[in-house]
Amino acid sequence: MDALDREILSLLQRDGRATMTEVASKVGLSLSACHRRFRDLEASGVIRGFSVDLDLDLLGLPFEALVFVTMKAGDASAVASFEGAVAAIPNIVQAHRLFGEPDYQLYIAANSKQHYQELYDQQLSQLPGVQRLTATLIMKTVVSHHATI
Repeated sequence: MDALDREILSLLQRDGRATMTEVASKVGLSLSACHRRFRDLEASGVIRGFSVDLDLDLLGLPFEALVFVTMKAGDASAVASFEGAVAAIPNIVQAHRLFGEPDYQLYIAANSKQHYQELYDQQLSQLPGVQRLTATLIMKTVVSHHATI
């Protein structure tokens, strides 16, 4: 990967809807050369796909929380069981396995404080292998996504 590849990635991180013609023009490549580099970045796995950045407030999910999970055990079976259950809960927007303690961080989106309490009591606290849950509410998102290239 060279500086042109990084520039292409940076442009796409800022605007995933940019056309290949626009990207090629901005990085100073022909359309075919830019498209070839893009395909190579996809084939190598550097570009994993494209997604939409949704406004949770406008979707009726303005109540956001971070839930930190400490597991009872860290064996492969416990981890697989927990991660499978987490993936099945739609209100878990993101889940990260962490080094050290806690073991996981879950980003939860709910439509109200009451909805969050129900999620916490009926689903999150029932997740397999959980020893302890600690939660904090998100007041404001300061940085959503940074271009890292």
